[in-house]
Amino acid sequence: MPLTKGWQARQLKADMQEILSNPNSASANGRQATGQALHPHGKRERGLLLVGLFKLSKAIFFTALGAGALHLVHRNIGDLVMRIVDALPVDPEGRLVSLLMDKADLIDTRHLRQAGVLSCLYAVVCVVEGTGLMLEKTWAEYFTTFLTAAALPWEIYELFAHFSGFRVGLLLVNLGVLGYLLWFLKRKRLEEEAAGRDQVPSHP
Repeated sequence: MPLTKGWQARQLKADMQEILSNPNSASANGRQATGQALHPHGKRERGLLLVGLFKLSKAIFFTALGAGALHLVHRNIGDLVMRIVDALPVDPEGRLVSLLMDKADLIDTRHLRQAGVLSCLYAVVCVVEGTGLMLEKTWAEYFTTFLTAAALPWEIYELFAHFSGFRVGLLLVNLGVLGYLLWFLKRKRLEEEAAGRDQVPSHP
């Protein structure tokens, strides 16, 4: 027992001498360990949170859109448009109302059902993307990057075919999301490579 206590005392003394001889290194290592334990989320992760919230907001929008389309499947769109026109301060014989009625005549049950189902499916995809990004899952980062990049050609085509300020804004937002995700994945890969090099033991 005395030998054990003596060995523990010598070991504690040696550890204290090592800390006192190199305080900067010990302090830095302590701050690094504490920072990793208490602050696992950095600025880039907050960016993922914002992108995830954006995806979830799109999920809410397309869920409402799909539910509305499915609700109108067995209703007369023309009568609905006329009731809306009657409730608004617009001329029922005007050009805008005529255009709306022409568009309503082109919408049938099949189109409404397709629009409703596709909107709900896209909402599910947005939920998967948003939830995965907010949980900082690597698969969600690559999944969202791929889908965002794959959708850009169609969005550009739609912009030129039916130009509107909304489509311009949506395209700019998606370009920003894609640019951020590509930057984030590149930085993450570089940090992992640097961490791997630091873990390789050096040989004298």
